[in-house]
Amino acid sequence: MTTPAEPYGERLIREGELITFANPRPGRHYWIHITLPEFTCKCPFSGYPDFATIYLDYMPNQRVVELKSIKLYINSYRDKPIAHEAAANQILDDFVAVAEPLAVRLKADFNPRGNVHTVVEVRYPDSPSGQLLE
Repeated sequence: MTTPAEPYGERLIREGELITFANPRPGRHYWIHITLPEFTCKCPFSGYPDFATIYLDYMPNQRVVELKSIKLYINSYRDKPIAHEAAANQILDDFVAVAEPLAVRLKADFNPRGNVHTVVEVRYPDSPSGQLLE
C-alpha cells in the first residue's frame, strides 16, 4: 500500500522560514504594517487551539521580509503547543534575527477563551519603560 504524498501546503509550512530581500529605500525611516488574522497555536496545558490576530509593525533597515514567507512561518505555529507570551516573544526574536530591523512592535491579540482575553505586546529594541526607542 502506498502512502499518499504530503500535500504541498503542508510541506511549505513545515519548511517555512522567513525570507528577506534588499530594502528598496535603505536610509529612509518608514513603517511596514502587517496583519496576520489567522494565527493559531495550541495551549500547552489543555491542547485546545488558541486563535489570534498578529499585528506586526516594523521599520526596516537593510532588509524587508517577504510576505509569503511570513505567512508560511506564522502557519507553522498551528500545531505547536506554546503559551501566548512565549509565542509573541518567539515570533519577535525570529523576526529580529532574520530582518535586523531598526524597530519592531508586535501585538498578539488572542481570541477570548473561558471568559479571558489576552493581548501580548513585545517590542524591539527593548527599553525598561516599555516605550519604543525611536
